[in-house]
Amino acid sequence: MAILNFSDVLKNVGLDPKDVKLIRHALSDERFRECYKAGMAHEYTQHQKDGFSKGYSYWITFISDGGTYARLHSCYRVNGSVPDTPDVCPAGLPDCEAMEYRGEMAFFDLQYVDLLKEYEGKLVIDWGGSARMWHQKATTEKPIVAIESKNQKPFVGFENLILSFDELKEVVENDTDYELWQAAMAAVNAVYLIVDTKTGDRYVGSTYGYDGLLGRWSVYVATGGHGNNKGMISHLKSVNHSCHDLQFSVLQVLSKALPDNQIIDAETLWKKKLLTYEPFGMNQN
Repeated sequence: MAILNFSDVLKNVGLDPKDVKLIRHALSDERFRECYKAGMAHEYTQHQKDGFSKGYSYWITFISDGGTYARLHSCYRVNGSVPDTPDVCPAGLPDCEAMEYRGEMAFFDLQYVDLLKEYEGKLVIDWGGSARMWHQKATTEKPIVAIESKNQKPFVGFENLILSFDELKEVVENDTDYELWQAAMAAVNAVYLIVDTKTGDRYVGSTYGYDGLLGRWSVYVATGGHGNNKGMISHLKSVNHSCHDLQFSVLQVLSKALPDNQIIDAETLWKKKLLTYEPFGMNQN
């Protein structure tokens, strides 16, 4: 049994599922695909059989999203219709003649409403096994399988991974927008560099645990920047130093299959190259 169905969302925004028709447009349909690419999914939806909206005040459209999944597109209030004579075919609609505007069907006045705006493009439902039934009653339960973020950030790559402490905190704590970042960072071990941007003090560390770079850097966030390192604890105790001045970057990406001793050897080499041992840096060992 689904924890949340789409009908629950409708009720929460004040819509009675009995008044709503659900429409699933398939990108495999060439005519729709061309209209969708032209930014005319709305105009495509307006053209339906006469009586298509009988008993329904609202239409909610979805776009096919692989298998039986469908992604929320728009919500419309139906304000009547006119015959689909050639003169009502929207200007610029791809292949308008093939759409058969001959006065035998209807062209509906669909008014966009923003009741579901925050979910558009993000909410994904399972349409169910009867994908051929491309329009259904909203009372037919559709389980919600995902509510994604429109703002999901593409991972920048380890060579470009340079983060302030505050930016790192956002990456670690926002597992919606930074899902791709977290997956990439958890998949590798690394030798990393921390620099106090005000003083130039440096610290080199490495990761060799199950959660990889993500797990280790999460500890820095949880501990206010020091990561339980004695040198950094001492450094940050000073009133002149703050975790908000710290910058995190990656020096070398390492396979999680690499033995711990080889990772430690790589870390030691970087410490020597960058002179991060006290008194030049914050490393104490």
